[in-house]
Amino acid sequence: MKQAIDTYGSLDVLVNNAGILRDRMLFNMSEAEWDAVITVHLKGHAAPTHHACAYWREKGKAQGSANASIICTSSTSGLLGNAGQSNYGAAKAGIAGFTIIVAQELQRYGVTVNAIAPNARTRMTEAAFGEIATPDDGFDPADPANNSPIVVALCADEAQEITGQVFFVFGGSVNMLRGWEAGDLFSAGESRWEPDALLQELRERLPGGAAPAGMLASMHAAGGQSMREQ
Repeated sequence: MKQAIDTYGSLDVLVNNAGILRDRMLFNMSEAEWDAVITVHLKGHAAPTHHACAYWREKGKAQGSANASIICTSSTSGLLGNAGQSNYGAAKAGIAGFTIIVAQELQRYGVTVNAIAPNARTRMTEAAFGEIATPDDGFDPADPANNSPIVVALCADEAQEITGQVFFVFGGSVNMLRGWEAGDLFSAGESRWEPDALLQELRERLPGGAAPAGMLASMHAAGGQSMREQ
């Protein structure tokens, strides 16, 4: 942070984007593989943000607003779930929560904090993507450059009222994702549930059971929504 300020005279934008993979099913994962991924992703966000926040807090107190932006990098693996990535997914879900909380903490100082969940072919993900057909017009939906517009837009002065959000990006589609929200209510009224009664209620309300859709199914639904909205 100090080098950036000394070089450019100010600090306006911080983009947190560093990652590694150590994919395994949890029962085969070593503690070192868990720790490495959590440290690079989650602490890798917290450490630079800590120092940027301290600078912007003082600037905001002195000038009324720091007028700055932070972009974090989450992932659908953490937001929607992906088997074999419990370490990566936990870190990325943590980054989404981190984004919301730091946005709340810094809003008074004029700092926006948002996150993107990119779906793109990079050195880290190229094995998972494999070959993706490029349309005749040459547009590659897996090109990492497709994530640049949302980053630039969120860091604009005119976007200072948009904070604490997570955006899924693939190709020309951008979905503003919704986090945990109130769903089905199972109420016992003014008393506490008895386990057997609650189990019966669950089975009646969920006759076919309930399970996460998984990342691919959720991404397909999100992509379809974006395309319909366009």
